Amino acid sequence: MKDISISTILDSMNGDTAYATDMWENCVDEKRKRYTRSKFFDVLDKMEEFGYLKKHGYKSEASYTKLQFIDTADQIGFINNIIFTNETKIKKTLENLDSKKIFIDISKDLNAHKFNKYAIKDYDLFLKSITSMIELSSSILFTLQNNPVPELKKELKSCLNQIKEFLDESNEILMHYRGSNERIVLQRILNNKIPEPGFLKI
Repeated sequence: MKDISISTILDSMNGDTAYATDMWENCVDEKRKRYTRSKFFDVLDKMEEFGYLKKHGYKSEASYTKLQFIDTADQIGFINNIIFTNETKIKKTLENLDSKKIFIDISKDLNAHKFNKYAIKDYDLFLKSITSMIELSSSILFTLQNNPVPELKKELKSCLNQIKEFLDESNEILMHYRGSNERIVLQRILNNKIPEPGFLKI
């Protein structure tokens, strides 16, 4: 997976409102190539999830408008809601995965694995929620770099600490009692979900 910067996505709009197709055409990677269309549109969904954009319409006619929070309380409340939602999902999936192997077979070189069909549903939800928390952290770091309001920065740093503590605890619970090979594969998958600060995975 590649990383795409939040600022690049916002800059692709050339204003406060833009069609999704125009944004995709304006957004290129470091080799001046366009991203896969479907993956770029998935990233736009993340931008809406994290409060940067509001979607209007659907499919090829979809457009996006940049959003602005009313004040610090409004923005922190929005972020805390995302954190709470993901924490709830992660806690539930960890309970369900506690006594289950996630992989029923791992190759000797650890590059291939077969999922346990009885664990895959909870594992997928766990990974999706963990990824959301990781990318929310990256989004918060982007805001910290670009917003000068001291009160907001203080609250955002508190949110970051909350996320980090929860992710560390969740990782410890996930890895507990698992074999060394399963731990290595799981950690490798989780590490691949971490983008650069201010970036999202695409």
